[in-house]
Amino acid sequence: MKSKMTKSTNEIKKTLNIYLKRWKFISFFLIAALALAYGYLRYTTYEYKASATIKIKDEKQSQKLPNMADIGKGGLFSDGTNKINDEIAVMTSRTIVANIVKNLGLNVRYYEQGKIKEKESYENPSIKLNFFANDSIIHDVDTTLYIKIKSPSQFLMFKDDGKSIIDRDDSEGKLFSFGDRIKTGFGDMVMIPNIDKHAPKIGSNLKVSISPVNSIVNKYQTGIMTSTEEGSSVVKLELKDNIPEKAVDILNEIIREYNNDVITDKEEVVKVTSDFINNRLELVFKELEEVDFSAEQIQKRNNLTALGSQANIYLESEKQNEIQINSTANTIQLIDYLQEEINGGNKSSDYLPSNLGITDPNINQVTKSYNELVAQRDRILKNSSNINPVVVNLNNEINSLKANLENSLENMKKTSQITLSNLTREDSRIRGQLYTAPTKQRQLRDIERQQSIKESLYLYLLEKREESAISLGMFSPNAKVIDTAYSTHKPVSPNKMIIYLAAIVLGLMLPVGLIYAIDLLDTKIYDKDDLMQVLDIPYIGDVPMTNKNTKLINKVDYSPKAEAFRIIRSNIDFILRDHDNSAKKIFITSTRAKEGKSHTSTNLASSISFSEKSVLLVEMDVRVPKIMQYLKEKPSTQVGLSDFLVDKNLKPDDIVTKLKNNEFLDVIASGTIPPNPSELLMSPRVKELFDYFENKYDYIIVDASAVGLVSDTLLVSKFADLFIYVVSAANVDKRHLAAVATPLYAEKRLPKMHVLLNGTNFEKKGYGYGYGYGNNPENNKKWYQFT
Repeated sequence: MKSKMTKSTNEIKKTLNIYLKRWKFISFFLIAALALAYGYLRYTTYEYKASATIKIKDEKQSQKLPNMADIGKGGLFSDGTNKINDEIAVMTSRTIVANIVKNLGLNVRYYEQGKIKEKESYENPSIKLNFFANDSIIHDVDTTLYIKIKSPSQFLMFKDDGKSIIDRDDSEGKLFSFGDRIKTGFGDMVMIPNIDKHAPKIGSNLKVSISPVNSIVNKYQTGIMTSTEEGSSVVKLELKDNIPEKAVDILNEIIREYNNDVITDKEEVVKVTSDFINNRLELVFKELEEVDFSAEQIQKRNNLTALGSQANIYLESEKQNEIQINSTANTIQLIDYLQEEINGGNKSSDYLPSNLGITDPNINQVTKSYNELVAQRDRILKNSSNINPVVVNLNNEINSLKANLENSLENMKKTSQITLSNLTREDSRIRGQLYTAPTKQRQLRDIERQQSIKESLYLYLLEKREESAISLGMFSPNAKVIDTAYSTHKPVSPNKMIIYLAAIVLGLMLPVGLIYAIDLLDTKIYDKDDLMQVLDIPYIGDVPMTNKNTKLINKVDYSPKAEAFRIIRSNIDFILRDHDNSAKKIFITSTRAKEGKSHTSTNLASSISFSEKSVLLVEMDVRVPKIMQYLKEKPSTQVGLSDFLVDKNLKPDDIVTKLKNNEFLDVIASGTIPPNPSELLMSPRVKELFDYFENKYDYIIVDASAVGLVSDTLLVSKFADLFIYVVSAANVDKRHLAAVATPLYAEKRLPKMHVLLNGTNFEKKGYGYGYGYGNNPENNKKWYQFT
């Protein structure tokens, strides 16, 4: 269990060191990502959020306390009609947003242009355009004006051809003075500079963008966000814009326009009633003039001047009867007026006059309900059409109420006429009892009665007109402002923290992903762990990579390379500890050429000879001999191994080269390169050679051919006591190695086969090499090397 944990820990360390070794590569990507994030945040356009909170009033609920049924349904606005959503739809309608765009002039935007980005000026632009054309024309213009300030009084104007003003030459522009009348395709205009600290700077580049109102409306209509809780009448408005002051102004203007729209709807009913009263006043005034004229003529003809004293002769009962006659006649007259209005009066509006003085509460309630339904339908029609199911249902209800009102008025009129007839008969009976009254006085009384009726009706209409005039300015806004629009003036987009965090993640993930992909696709072998994952063959040691100029080790040598060969020498002695007193024959091979086979053979032989053991180094790779080149020696004889195998007259001692600087190491060179190496190595003289030297040396090191390329080594493998299979680090493919070495070991075709890893570069995988003592410069790592 402990071994598994140690192995897992080592793998983690090894993986971690792969990335730590490439810290400069990772740091480069991280710094580049942060630089890109900084550049993006430096030149991007920030968005700011403004918020406002309002409360929508419910006119009906404000007139009475809510009952338990209303509360149980979830609130004042949860009666099934979803009124709060209707109000929100009106609030964000195209009509209201279009009015806001026109009021604030949002379709004309002013920019200060820089080399990389442009900045919009909203509250105090350095210049201002005044147009001579009608608003209807300006609201449909789509163009851009490029302006360069030449002096405090002059500027250049360029055509809108898609080019930035930064890239334009002054000769392309047309010179104007501030205040000049400039002719354009959409009408004349005048450009006026700002003053004081907002005055345009000389040499500054400006841009004026004029857009159609409809396009601006589309932008802000979709950008206005509303939210409310179920059953609540509180609405929160939010808007994002690149200028916080503009967003605040737009939200405040939305609330103002919405309240104005609601008040306009409420005043529409009052205006209809007022117009109705004014029309009736004109008619009653004319009738009153006619009655007054008739009374005047009767008085002149009959010399009736003391009318005040004559009034005392009327009985109290007649007075009361006259009062009832007047009241009933007024009611009939008002019913006639209202019926005329219902059947074809004022065609400009569907509203009906209310509170005319008709005492029947049912008629007043029906009239009020009718006007409320008309107002609700008209508000929905502002953002809909007559085919809307809600509008159709409201029209049906309006028609039903109108029919009900007509029936009620007709019934009341008939009742009032019956009452008036009875009162008239009673009045005739009373006058008949006054038989002593002159006929002329009775005629005057009739005229006076008509005069009294018309006068009372005239005064009543004057009173109602005044009431309408007073109520016209007393309507309160529908939206109560809880919080006026405000902004924190902190950008909500882009979020600096998220951008930098994303840059850090991307700056780390990209190089780490590349390193991981490279490592995943890398099929080379770099260290013992890599080798053991591919081959299940005993491991004898590894040789570190060194300078190419130091191919051979020395007798007094404390380099990692020398220490590595000393460890291999000790491992060989341990493996062959049961060997007899004859020479230990060690064959060295590899998968293919250039894996350090000859290098290993030469240095291993030298390392063993430094321990004062006699060593014979045989260059059996007769195809590509390299040992004498490594030793920088020339053979002392003109013949070598291949010559011995061909010429039976040669003796083994004839091909041995004695080295001058190492008395314990002898070499048998490959000799003449033969045309048939394989057939040559099948000669019985090979056995004769090994038998001859078996008792003359302590070790026989054989540099054999690459086993993965030719069969030479397999022909002489039977003479070996130990095979060292050299694997070149970062040079051989794992798949090729496994395909060659694994069958050789499994089939035991190479006696006591052990693998040796040559040219290891532990810094490649993040390890430091453990060999060497003393003040070795390679061990003096800098702090940033992580090794």
